[in-house]
Amino acid sequence: MNRIAGLLIVASSVMAAQQQMSLSDCEEAFQKNNLQLLAEQYNINMADADILQAKIWELPQLSGQINAYNPEDRKVFDIGRAKGAEITQLIYMGGKKKNEIAFAKSNKELARLQFSQLLVDLRTQLHTTYYNLYYERLKLENTNKQLGYMSDLLAAYKIQSAKGNVSLKDEVRLQSVVIQLNNDKIAINKNILEFEQSLKVLTGITEDMEPKLSDSEAHDILAAQPFGDETELQKKAVENNADYQYNLKLIDNSKLYAQWQKSLNVPDLNLGAAWDQNGGTFKNEINLTVGIPLPLWKSNKGNVEKANFAIQQNQKSADFQKLNLETKVQAAYKMWKTQYDQLSQIKPDDLNNMELVYNGMLNNFRKGNVSLIEFVDFMNSYRETALQIYDMKNGIMQSAEQLNQLVQTKIFY
Repeated sequence: MNRIAGLLIVASSVMAAQQQMSLSDCEEAFQKNNLQLLAEQYNINMADADILQAKIWELPQLSGQINAYNPEDRKVFDIGRAKGAEITQLIYMGGKKKNEIAFAKSNKELARLQFSQLLVDLRTQLHTTYYNLYYERLKLENTNKQLGYMSDLLAAYKIQSAKGNVSLKDEVRLQSVVIQLNNDKIAINKNILEFEQSLKVLTGITEDMEPKLSDSEAHDILAAQPFGDETELQKKAVENNADYQYNLKLIDNSKLYAQWQKSLNVPDLNLGAAWDQNGGTFKNEINLTVGIPLPLWKSNKGNVEKANFAIQQNQKSADFQKLNLETKVQAAYKMWKTQYDQLSQIKPDDLNNMELVYNGMLNNFRKGNVSLIEFVDFMNSYRETALQIYDMKNGIMQSAEQLNQLVQTKIFY
């Protein structure tokens, strides 16, 4: 028991020295240092490179010929009297290059939307972790307050129990309360360490940190109301959600891809010029060369059909994503509303009264006006209620962040 208490004291002293950071401070560090965001940014850069590549034409082909054997003079490699050269360039027909470039540009838009969605997801994770850490620290503060008093009381009872002035049963009853409070503290400290680790990964800050959020700021966040009802929020989500917009853009992207594949069925033209020293009708003959495949069948027919199926698939996927998004917004709004209404039923006077009763129970127990059984029952009830209230407040903030993540526009005022 003493070892556990020592570990808790060390953990508390370490946490007391942590760096205080506001949510805006964390967001600034997140924008600069988050490795996932920095890595995702390269997808946009690679999409730019794909656009550049799509604009590049095939290199011209240069070929030459020399005599290998002159049968008239029976001479090998008669280069002086028989040689030629030819240069050809592939000319794209059917708008292939234009379609390829349009498809590459569409891929860049998809990469941008993916980056936007990742930014929203990680920022939501940052906010929820920040609020989790904030309320876990409040729970730790409250638990430490109770634990300090109950530990002193238990120590006094142990002395009196050893002298035979109080029963061992009373000592054990107090011991159970202290053990429960210590268990609460260990669980809270474990959560704090996990949330701190998440914040370090998200912000790239290796130092331990503590949320810098005042009671008035927390109250304003809890009191914030969304614009409109769930129907209005669903409409805003459909207009702004990057993940859904990605699925819509994917339809256009697949149409561009199908158009590109269709244009690949159009034969390309090989245009060139050739010079021949002695092998033609005339000496030093210069000829124009033209080559084109015979379009006896559509050589890219399978890929065109596959691209057309992809259009239909992406359309169905977008319809599903819209339905899924709307139902998620509806559920998130109802969850926020339920938690908000539940907390609204607890008035400030109720919380003040709870603290007054808590202090009153402590004073009356010291004076002997309250029995140990009543006191222990009250302390257990107070401990559970205090933790539940913090969880209720945190739950509202978590639900609000989920709504923000789905709607992806300002919805709270």
